[in-house]
Amino acid sequence: MPGIDECLLEAMRLPGARGAALVDWTSGLALGTVGEAPGGDHETTAAEAAELARLAAEHGAFAAGDGEDGRPPVEDVIVSNRDSYHLLRFVDTSFDSSVFLHLWLGREEGNLALARIRLGEMAARLVLG
Repeated sequence: MPGIDECLLEAMRLPGARGAALVDWTSGLALGTVGEAPGGDHETTAAEAAELARLAAEHGAFAAGDGEDGRPPVEDVIVSNRDSYHLLRFVDTSFDSSVFLHLWLGREEGNLALARIRLGEMAARLVLG
């Protein structure tokens, strides 16, 4: 089972990957980063992505379930813009499940469907601790 670095490097092998990070959505801190960051700063990107993740995970309008089991009720969040996609995939952990993988994909080179599937597989195998 891969750790943070291995998981992020695997994410960067996806077609169109520009950058990836593992982020704690309660603090907004990046636990690991690789590649480029939108705007050039991984820490700022992590904090901004954490705000979006927290909004989706904590507000009932976006959740099919109520998250009673301690896991966020949302699996992932996808944001698209003119030239790229941002995929935030929540990671189930043995502690409080407050982390997510953030993958930044180039729109022309990336395959959003493939990235979503692979990121889900990576999140399931990720070992934290």
